Amino acid sequence: MPHPKIGNLAPALSLENQDGKTVSLKDFKGKQAVVVYFYPAAMTPGCTVQACGLRDSAKELAGFGAVALGISPDKVAKLKKFAERDGLNFDLLADPDHAVADAWGCWGKKKFMGREVTGILRTTFVIGKDGKLAHIISKVTTKTHHADVLAVLAGLA
Repeated sequence: MPHPKIGNLAPALSLENQDGKTVSLKDFKGKQAVVVYFYPAAMTPGCTVQACGLRDSAKELAGFGAVALGISPDKVAKLKKFAERDGLNFDLLADPDHAVADAWGCWGKKKFMGREVTGILRTTFVIGKDGKLAHIISKVTTKTHHADVLAVLAGLA
């Protein structure tokens, strides 16, 4: 599936977080901007760098009235370990059947270590307080992801 279109309402999502609580995108509408980022697997090197960058940028994200939500195909128990191990201060959402990743155009074929595999296509979406998709980062660099997100939020402010 293709990515949702900028300017349209973001597709609905409702998934369990690392604590087993259901988090829905509609919970933030009218209140906060949301940075939804899809990542391949909890506790892997690149995904850890990406998550820790957002963790360390929590104050700046809050300054833009934004919250981060990370989505991976991991199960809730693994997300809990990841959040605890790295002191993550935002929700990690479990999408084990990758239905949400499919709906958002973030599941497909990619190159990994010289082979073609099917999995998460690392992508970040910035959703405005109005619930509309404001920006897509489709070429994510894990080391600079947090700074790239903050630059997008600054440009939208």
